[in-house]
Amino acid sequence: MSSGAADVLVPVAVVLFGLVIGSFLNVVIARVPAGESIVRPPSSCPACGYEIKAYDNIPVLSWLILRGRCRNCGSSISVQYPLVEAGCAALWLAVYWRFGGLGWEFALSAVLLAALLALAVIDARVYRLPNPIVYTTFFVGLALVVAATAATGDWNRLRDSLICAVASFALFWAIAAVGGAAFGEDAMGFGDVKLAGVLGLYLGWLGPRYVVIGLFLGFLTGAVVGLAMRAGGKKKRRDPIPFGVFLAIGAFLGILVAEPLADLYLGRL
Repeated sequence: MSSGAADVLVPVAVVLFGLVIGSFLNVVIARVPAGESIVRPPSSCPACGYEIKAYDNIPVLSWLILRGRCRNCGSSISVQYPLVEAGCAALWLAVYWRFGGLGWEFALSAVLLAALLALAVIDARVYRLPNPIVYTTFFVGLALVVAATAATGDWNRLRDSLICAVASFALFWAIAAVGGAAFGEDAMGFGDVKLAGVLGLYLGWLGPRYVVIGLFLGFLTGAVVGLAMRAGGKKKRRDPIPFGVFLAIGAFLGILVAEPLADLYLGRL
């Protein structure tokens, strides 16, 4: 394959595979919080139970052809489905461009962002970060960072990854504990604490700066949006905030901008 053809076909393959994984994420989002199997039964219409055929389960395209309605009963099908599919493809394409192609950096980022997309949607809907997804993401990430380290021979990156995982978990645990003691209520859900450890594991292999900037941007976006919602009357002081959404946003932004931001900061010192 010529380099010109690869420059076109590889990103197309990344997008197509991202769409397929996004379709699987919709199953995860719908079933894991309910404690249901993600393997069986086959996908069906939430309204009438009609089993969705393969030709009606093509990511994004089927939803558009059916105009967002069930072929059998005509009930509306949430726009979440094509948005998650397209979102996963867009995230994967973004990190493909960010790292200049396929590689361990892309693999780690793609797996992390797919998991974060599912967790963010679930957290926004039910204010939970289900343990099965968090733990699976952690152990898959652990296997990936060990494999990536063995392949590259840079064992310092494995050290950084493990240290960042423990440090991120400890930091968020301390914030939750201090906040709970100071305000007499949970300042942060323990799911967020565990997710911070997962982010430290993945982002730490890319480099400690990714962890620092990713977590900082997560805190910043969460604080700004949370204050804005409370100022606008959409949230009261004791209402929960789906902080996992903002950790996911921070991680994605960190992957994209950690290097230029850190270089800019260090260049000014």
